[in-house]
Amino acid sequence: MKTAKPVPQEVVQQVADYFSVLGEPMRLRILNLLRDGEKCVQDLVEATDTSQANVSKHLKVMLQAGILTRRTKGTLAYYCVEDELIFELCNLVCDRLASRIEQQARHFRDFTLASKQ
Repeated sequence: MKTAKPVPQEVVQQVADYFSVLGEPMRLRILNLLRDGEKCVQDLVEATDTSQANVSKHLKVMLQAGILTRRTKGTLAYYCVEDELIFELCNLVCDRLASRIEQQARHFRDFTLASKQ
């Protein structure tokens, strides 16, 4: 059996920082909105029903993490997903959660059926 090599602390910290970016519900909502392609800040503000300052704060964090890119056209700022693998990661997590929920539902059904007998 192989033993895992120690991972340098700075690498562990970078991975933790990346995952922390995804630990915020508003950022996940914004990512989902950007799944269809580039959007300007105002479109994201309207779709999330929150303030421009709030949306801009979350966009900045994702931009700094390398998840998004930004371009400007006149006075408007447009954002799009730079790292498409982010959607695969989200899909993996959602599939895992769905499996767990389905398993829990089966346990509830089994319990209900057992109590009827």
